[in-house]
Amino acid sequence: MLARDRAALVVVDVQEAFRKAVDRFEEVAHRAGVLVAGARILHLPVIVTEQYPRGLGKTVPEVAAHLEGVPRLEKVVFSAAQAPGFDLAGRSQALVCGIETHVCVSQTVHDLLARGVEVHVAGDAVSSRSPQDRELGLSKMQRAGALLTSSETALFELLGRAGTEEFKQIQGLVK
Repeated sequence: MLARDRAALVVVDVQEAFRKAVDRFEEVAHRAGVLVAGARILHLPVIVTEQYPRGLGKTVPEVAAHLEGVPRLEKVVFSAAQAPGFDLAGRSQALVCGIETHVCVSQTVHDLLARGVEVHVAGDAVSSRSPQDRELGLSKMQRAGALLTSSETALFELLGRAGTEEFKQIQGLVK
């Protein structure tokens, strides 16, 4: 299970140029925004990458609205884990979301697994241009050792208990 003191959120390339090309983009952008907002409430490190932003645009407003003070790491490599400045801040777990499942997300997950990181992939917050590529990407990551989860499951695992102000805030995000 995800633990608040061990986890970091990694948001991979949720950028404007993908809006019309990626299947289920609006849901992925919404879920990624919810994950970022939740991670901020829970004081988790948040790492955000942008693949060639001059050509593919910046992080979409649905996510960027929750990123005050969080730098975006520009990259041209597919794996976010190889982006200059990528750092999990000493965390041993990564919750990963973003685009595209079978390319940048998959390569990020495989790199993190190779480093000994316990990786959780929010299946409702990743996608690709084709549903088939999304499904194949998820399957490959799971076979490699990644744990598939949902945004809501991940946030409640990180939360751990009800009856707190954080619980009320997280509950408001997922409703």
